[in-house]
Amino acid sequence: MAEGSNHFDAAGNARMVDVSEKQATAREATATARVLMRAETLEMIESGRAGKGDVLAVARLAGIMAAKRTPDLIPLCHPCR
Repeated sequence: MAEGSNHFDAAGNARMVDVSEKQATAREATATARVLMRAETLEMIESGRAGKGDVLAVARLAGIMAAKRTPDLIPLCHPCR
């Protein structure tokens, strides 16, 4: 293991690090995606004719909800506050 790494114990096993005394720091992450669809589908979304409502607003909300669940999905990840 890397010297000074505190995410592993002496035997090399991963462990959660106590961050309760750590000062809060501002962090930012950017995600990108590539979405493939038919031109007709894109036109329907852009014109607001999708039968299930505002597709982009729902996608934006899904992204926010996923970010909040990051510690549930990524091992040893601390919750965002």
